[in-house]
Amino acid sequence: MPIEYRPPKYITIVNALQARIEDGTYASGEMLPSETALMNEFDTSRPTVVRSLEILRQAGWIDTQQGKGRFVRSKPAEPRSLPAHAASLLASEAEGRLRILDVGELPAPARASSALDLDEGELVVVRRRLVSVDGLGPVELGTVYVPLDLAKGTGIGSTTPLAEGVLQHLATRKGMHFDHVTERISARPATEEEADLLDIDPNGWLLTALFAVYARGGRPAFALDIAVPPARHEFEDSFSIA
Repeated sequence: MPIEYRPPKYITIVNALQARIEDGTYASGEMLPSETALMNEFDTSRPTVVRSLEILRQAGWIDTQQGKGRFVRSKPAEPRSLPAHAASLLASEAEGRLRILDVGELPAPARASSALDLDEGELVVVRRRLVSVDGLGPVELGTVYVPLDLAKGTGIGSTTPLAEGVLQHLATRKGMHFDHVTERISARPATEEEADLLDIDPNGWLLTALFAVYARGGRPAFALDIAVPPARHEFEDSFSIA
């Protein structure tokens, strides 16, 4: 029996406004309806509307003019390619010296449930891995969170490393097509377990990157939360400023 999925409200708003821009309902240079008008139309809160508009702005569909409003752009910006560091983190699990620490069905923590648009505590498949490099030691502690219905019938619940990585594994096993990835980078103190696994000072800090990978249609397919010692890792990216 197929599983019906209703996308989050903010995705519904994004898709609706994008369709109106594409079909000319909102012409180039035209001001979009106010936040209040969109709240009333879609029966939702202001933060949800603001989140939708920010996604459209980042994707190049609209511009924001301080004190005036939001306006339709003449042409959406070209989609940004996947940065090299993100591509490497989403690639094969089998590269380097990798150890699968544990796999199981567990309640999603707040950070993961937020990325996946799930209720906090909802069961997901949790897959933790530790990557080490000769001469450097442990360089990455990663945790993958996958909704139960998507993990079913795949090898994600296995303790065997996935040669093709979670992204390609889901594409192959579930016939999924992916649309975009969001990335959130931050820093925090290491927990006692993380310090032990990554062989760092118990009072040390970690860089973290939370990737939310979205399928076409707006559904978050899985989240990857990594923690790395700053002295053993760096993120590098390049992009046009034209």
